[in-house]
Parts: sequence; C-alpha cells; structure tokens
Amino acid sequence: MLSLKIRLCTRLAFRDKFLYCSYKQKAAMSSLLINQPRYSWLKDLGLKEENNGVYNGSWGGRGEVIVSYCPANNEPIAKVRQANLEDYEETVKKAKEAWKIWADIPAPKRGEVVRQIGDALRKKIKVLGSLISLEMGKIHLEGIGEVQEYVDICDYAVGLSRMIGGPVLPSERPGHALIEQWNPLGLVGVITAFNFPVAVYGWNNALALICGNVCIWKGAPTTPLLSVAVTKIVSEVLEENQLPGAICSLTCGGADIGTALAKDERIDLLSFTGSTQVGKKVALMVQERFGRKLLELGGNNAIIVFEDADLSLVIPSVVFAAVGTAGQRCTTTRRLLLHESVHDEVVPKLINAYKQLRIGDPLDGNTLYGPLHSKQSVEMYKAAVEQAKQQGGTIACGGKVIDRPGNFVEPTIVTGLSHDAQIVHTETFAPILYVLKFKSEEEAFAWNNEVCQGLSSSIFTKDMGRVFRWLGPKGSDCGIVNVNIPTSGAEIGGAFGGEKHTGGGRESGSDSWKHYMRRSTCTINYSKDLPLAQGIKFE
Repeated sequence: MLSLKIRLCTRLAFRDKFLYCSYKQKAAMSSLLINQPRYSWLKDLGLKEENNGVYNGSWGGRGEVIVSYCPANNEPIAKVRQANLEDYEETVKKAKEAWKIWADIPAPKRGEVVRQIGDALRKKIKVLGSLISLEMGKIHLEGIGEVQEYVDICDYAVGLSRMIGGPVLPSERPGHALIEQWNPLGLVGVITAFNFPVAVYGWNNALALICGNVCIWKGAPTTPLLSVAVTKIVSEVLEENQLPGAICSLTCGGADIGTALAKDERIDLLSFTGSTQVGKKVALMVQERFGRKLLELGGNNAIIVFEDADLSLVIPSVVFAAVGTAGQRCTTTRRLLLHESVHDEVVPKLINAYKQLRIGDPLDGNTLYGPLHSKQSVEMYKAAVEQAKQQGGTIACGGKVIDRPGNFVEPTIVTGLSHDAQIVHTETFAPILYVLKFKSEEEAFAWNNEVCQGLSSSIFTKDMGRVFRWLGPKGSDCGIVNVNIPTSGAEIGGAFGGEKHTGGGRESGSDSWKHYMRRSTCTINYSKDLPLAQGIKFE
C-alpha cells in the first residue's frame, strides 16, 4: 500500500512538473514579438515562433536554439534553430553537387535567375526593411535602403552576366592565339556581420551566382531571422526555376560554423565581413590551407575640412556619416579633422545639429537615430567614452546612455584629444566622433593615413590642386577616397573595400567579380608549325 502511494505521488509530481514546463513554454512563446498583433507582418516573410536555420534544398537544423532580440527594447522576437557540424557537412556536400548543375548553365541564363531574385526582393522590400529595423536596429529608411542595395546589385549582375570574360591578347608566335579564360571557383562561403545583414550577402551572392558559383551563407548570430527571411525569398526563385536549392545554402551558427568554413578546403573562396580581430584569425586559417579569401574588415575613417570648405555641405555630411546606423557602419566617420581657422565655427554648428536628432523606435518613420545593436555595444560605448576622458578629451556633446528601454546611447562629440591618442586610433563601433585640429595639408593627410585601417576618407575643399594631390600617391591611402561627400554611402557601381587592416578585399562593382573566378592564360596553336618561346629550336 505504501509503495502504491509513493508511485501515485511520483506520477502526480511528474504530471505537475510537465504541466508547469508546458505552461512556461507557452508563456515564453506568447511573449515573443512575432505573436503580437503589431508585428504580425513578420509572418509575411514566412517566419514563425521557431525557425529552422539550415537550408540546403530543404529546411532543417539540429543545433542550438537561439533567441533573436530587438535592440529597441531588448524583447525577444522569435527563435532560430542553428546548424551543428553535421548540418554543415551535409550542406557543403549538397552545395558541391548543386554546383555541377549551376556551372553548366550559360552566364546570361544565370543572370536571368539573379534578375528574378532582385524582383522577388523588390516585392518584399518594405517588410524586409522593417525586419532590418526590428532585428538589427537601423532606422526604417536605412533598412529599406539596405534591401535596395541587394536589388541594385542584382540589376548590376544581370548586365555583368553578358560581359564577364578576358581579352584576346597578341601572340608573338605566328599561327597562335593567346586568350584569357575565366571560370567559376565553385563554392563560395559568405560570412556577414550584424550591421549590414542583407546587403553584404547580396553583394557577394549576386556576383558569385552570375560567375557560376554556388554559395553557403553564415549570417551574424544576432540577426538570424534576416538570414532565414532572405534565404526563403531566394529559395522560392530557385524552386520556380527547378534548380537545386543548395545553390544558395544557409547555415546559421556561431564560431564553430565560422571556423569550419575557414578551414574547409572545399570552400573555394571565403568572403568574411567583420572586425579586424576576428578577420585576422579567419585569414590565418584560410591561408594555412592556401585558400582564397575576401576580407572586409574595420575602418577608422576621417573627414578633413579645409579652410575653403563649403560648410553648408560639411555639417549634414558629418552628421550623416558619424551618427547614421548609430555609428555602426564600417564607413562611419570616427575622426573629424578641422583646419584651425574653421574649428571654432564648425564645432558649435555640429553640436546644434546633434541636439536636433530625433531619437526613437527605428520603425517610426520620423526617427533619425536608433539604438545600438546589443547590450555589449553599449558597454563598448561606455568604455570608449571613459577612455577618451582619461586621455585628455572633453565631451562636447552626448557621452551618456539614454535612460529608456533598449540599447540607446547619446551621439557623442569629443574634442581636445591628440591625433595620436590611443582611443583615437581605436575603432569603436559606436556614434563617437573625435574632433581634431590641424594646421596644414601635409599634416592632415598624414593624420588620415596614420591609423591601421584604410577603408574610407573624405576631404572638403574647393582647391582642385589639393583634390588631385588627395587622390594621388601621396594622398589618402584608403580604398574609398572622396571629395565633398561623406565617408559613408558608397555606390554599388564602384569596388567597395579598403587597404591595410581593412583587409584588401573588394566587393560590389567595378572588377570585383574577378574575386569570384579563376583565370587561365591559354595559348592555342592553330598552325602546322611549332615555334617555341625564346627562339629555342630542337633539331
């Protein structure tokens, strides 16, 4: 009788525990933003409470379930089940098989598929832009603009699909043709960062596809819903064209998946966008296997304002470049070099402009400045502000965390620091602008170039001689060299990338497509003779 009671109590306790756990799970699900009426539009992107984070022709995932949070309020949006290493292995194998089909399709036909991807993105541009605001934190106009970049690069790639190729070169031997043949690499791995969770994948994906490659994508672990939503859009286009879904594969995951991509000899090119610190580790792993890499890393970008600058252009340019995306662009202006004759005029105008910024929910159309992406970003901001003070800087504007839900901080202007102060030479992914005072052109150019990174740079001047010195060999050492426009806002038609610790990679326009192909120099003898090089003769 006693044992019967014990068994009965055990069963009741187990039932109560099960019911309690089930209640907790339902409560957790109901607290997700995706289940709130205001965010019902998320389901228009095919998203649900828990989403599979692996795609290789079919959806799955056997890894950890992670929660995606909204930076504007730190509330959970939805969940994603990541890839484990078994998922990764399976996806690579399927992608390699898919390449055998994709590589045989003529480049203009591949371009037609990319055109359809662009059209599919156009149809979802507003809702996908809203998800960028919700999950990444950038304001709504920026979110829509980011999707537009993917659309634009698709349009660009369609035209490029009919133009890629090498020249026919003059041969020194009679009866011979000398040509360059360009062929796809095979499987392109793409690792993207949180700050541009859609556009950077688009830059790589559109060009890689028309060149005849297939892709495997690992997005940032903090923006997995965007990776899933974009892949759903792309996979539908592939399905409509009766093509293998593994042509555009997805493996959401953390450092284990990133390391696997870097070390895997089957990855013919690895495109990595992220911090210089992580990028260096990735580069070493890829180089160890003599693999190809495309690195888009940090930037410590400067705007230089000379005494003859049009200040009506300077103020909005600096504000846009320094506080856009809450200072989380790789092209964000972090250093403002002012000629001593205009310093005292520009700083007050800049402070006044900062104070007029409309801060708020990125999904609100009136907002001009949103939150930082994560709580960790807020801590980095706070640490940088303190270091700036300790190194002699004066907080001219901002400098505090905003007391409201989410990851909001004040856009900050720091004056009084030396051009070579440690914090000035440190890239902090936050809206902190260091204002420096210079005396001469030579000094300003030298200060621009003295930091480790070499991504973007700009001068404001009316002096055409200075403009061409700036563009020349003793001018800016950056990959992006502007005049009378901000450091951010690059067009897709030009090659995007930088020098030094920025990594040296180039994405998007110009001849960036060459990163995604291999070149062969081919000599064809169509004569009956065999003239050898250097006049050598075998008698």
